[in-house]
Amino acid sequence: MSTWKAGPLALGALGVVCFSLTFPATTAAERSFSPLIVGAGRSVIAAALAAAILAWRRERLLPPREIVRPLLVIAATVGVGFGLLSALALRQVDSVHVAVIAGLIPAATAGMAAWRAGERPGGGYWAALALGLAAVAGFAVIEGGGQIRTADLLILVALAVAGVGYAEGGILARDYAGWRVISWAVIIALPVSVPVTVIALIAAPPAHVTAGAVAGLGYVGVVSMCLGFFAWYQGMARGGVATIGKLQLAQPALTLGWSALLLGERVTWLSGAAAAVVIAAAAIGKNAKVGRRAVRAQHRIPDTGQAKDQVSATM
Repeated sequence: MSTWKAGPLALGALGVVCFSLTFPATTAAERSFSPLIVGAGRSVIAAALAAAILAWRRERLLPPREIVRPLLVIAATVGVGFGLLSALALRQVDSVHVAVIAGLIPAATAGMAAWRAGERPGGGYWAALALGLAAVAGFAVIEGGGQIRTADLLILVALAVAGVGYAEGGILARDYAGWRVISWAVIIALPVSVPVTVIALIAAPPAHVTAGAVAGLGYVGVVSMCLGFFAWYQGMARGGVATIGKLQLAQPALTLGWSALLLGERVTWLSGAAAAVVIAAAAIGKNAKVGRRAVRAQHRIPDTGQAKDQVSATM
């Protein structure tokens, strides 16, 4: 694979574009497959692709022992948890609604970054996030007739676990490269993702399988759960977890466009206005400074004799 020559912002933006199709693709997949099949099955698909890539690169299929614990966190959060929770939520509401709520992801990521990755976002950054948070919170309440619905709670929990997984992955990617991190994470998630997928297939077999549903499931497995993270984790490793994480403030607008274009979902003035405020928040926080306190490296690449990917990893 070629060297990651793009800058961290470009890598992060590529990851956001990949992730912006996740909710529409999940909605399309659920027209034929149950939420459990989509939520867990996408991790199984990603693991198969990751194993093939690792084998092609002559890399170890299982991670070094010293990083198993943080990888288990990533596997439980972005590897399985986020997919399952968001799939269950999308069974109740459309991807337009979930897309706007997903503007909370950068807040969760920044919070985890400040706590776990040794980063200290400044006041301007938090002010920009507060504006975005107010927009998505108001949107959820108005859409729910003055109440927060079950689907909103599911997405809120999904966003919280995603923030943990993003921050933890961004830390590991500094030493091991983003593509290795997510590959190992989805592989060690197999003892959970495979049984859940098999049980879901038996309990609720796919019905009236369409090409669109298969394409949606394939997308969330190959791109959302694997290839998109190659760029995303590498961008965070090079540019900082909080700094790159704020790029996801623009993701709701992208997802709204995909939902309307690919699924024919209606984008109301409320969802459009909320998305516009989120984009404005991203613009305000674009140049906000994010400091970094010294953090002793916890993970080191073992001397295996192979080329080791540091911040400027090669693939």
